[in-house]
Amino acid sequence: AARHRAPRDAGHTLADGGSALGRVPCQGRSRGPEAPRGRTVTDGTTAAASTKNEKTAASLRRYRVMAYITGVFLLILVVEMFVKHVVQPGPDVLRWIEWIPYAHGWIYVLYLVTVVDLWGKVRWGFGRLAALVFAGVVPVLSFVVEAKVHREVSARLASGPAA
Repeated sequence: AARHRAPRDAGHTLADGGSALGRVPCQGRSRGPEAPRGRTVTDGTTAAASTKNEKTAASLRRYRVMAYITGVFLLILVVEMFVKHVVQPGPDVLRWIEWIPYAHGWIYVLYLVTVVDLWGKVRWGFGRLAALVFAGVVPVLSFVVEAKVHREVSARLASGPAA
């Protein structure tokens, strides 16, 4: 149903308490008791709850990808450090591996972005945020934490209409 707007010249003047812009429906007024917004989806949830679950699931996928990439690059960084400081190769080899710390640093920054995104969607406490951040700097820990996070968030998404 379309809303009806009175034309500007329909007697709504500033002199009689009206607005120079004409009548604007629902401006500054309550619409009464809030009904669930959005259409109902086939599983009984509203479209808004379904969209929130989809956004959380997408955030989880991004986090998982970046957790794996960060973990792999952290292991490559450990090998690079071992080669550089223990094996001590010549300058020719060092030139081939000098990019690894920089790549890992930027990948870690992207990992942090996905961590904060997932943390905000799932609404965890600061302790969980710290654990996820820490998991990106300890070799192999990102794989362990990612598996735990994936289990927990997937169960949460499966159990309720809104994560």
